[in-house]
Amino acid sequence: MGSWLERNIIEPGKLPLLLALAAFVLTFLITRLITRLIRAGKGPFGNVSAGGTHIHHVVPGVVLTVVGGFCAVAGGQRGFGSALAAVVFGIGAGLVLDEFALILHLSDVYWTEEGRKSVEAVVLTASLVGLFLLGFSPFGVDGLDEDDLQGRGTAIATIVGNFAVALVALVKGKIRIAIFGVIIPFVALFGAIRLARPGSLWARRLYRRRPRARARARLRAYRHDRRWAGPTRKFQNWIGGTPGPEPTRALERH
Repeated sequence: MGSWLERNIIEPGKLPLLLALAAFVLTFLITRLITRLIRAGKGPFGNVSAGGTHIHHVVPGVVLTVVGGFCAVAGGQRGFGSALAAVVFGIGAGLVLDEFALILHLSDVYWTEEGRKSVEAVVLTASLVGLFLLGFSPFGVDGLDEDDLQGRGTAIATIVGNFAVALVALVKGKIRIAIFGVIIPFVALFGAIRLARPGSLWARRLYRRRPRARARARLRAYRHDRRWAGPTRKFQNWIGGTPGPEPTRALERH
């Protein structure tokens, strides 16, 4: 384990990224634990207010993200200062994305169905950063040797082709597959060759005069959602807590 860490993380200068990811995930988990305790009325924690104004934790999160980001840019990839800046940035990013749904909707939807978007954003961000940490480069071009670098035309074609496939998957409504497809080669190909989601731009434009394709797309989406909606909901509830039955429940938290 020590040799792997030295060879794959420390020597390539990825230690700040590892520290930022660890701080990001731990901050999110600890924040969710605290907010769930506040919601249940347990523990010594409570809402933070100043002058009668409720202070959401996205506020200190933005401050820490800005401070950590600028310090990381100034500190380079190595040294104690860079590591500390990475931790500060990871903590701030965890606080910000924990309230991603609040920023998106400009409303306190933390304990509502809309609040699930925060959990999705955190899981997606942690997954993508983890892929970068393990060595996957953007657009799927990873580990090019000298011969590969000499054939820049091939490399550029690979980048453009992989991005085009990911774009097709995105237009077909396969957002998660498209995002991961930009990082990992051929992942987006599955979304690009399959039927589009019924409400996607692709379906609205190209299935408009194809009733059989529309029907097949709706049936496939229905089967997919029925198969995965339950496990996905349970996973999100396990991480972020079960949403409240009423919008007013969104005010019962930090």
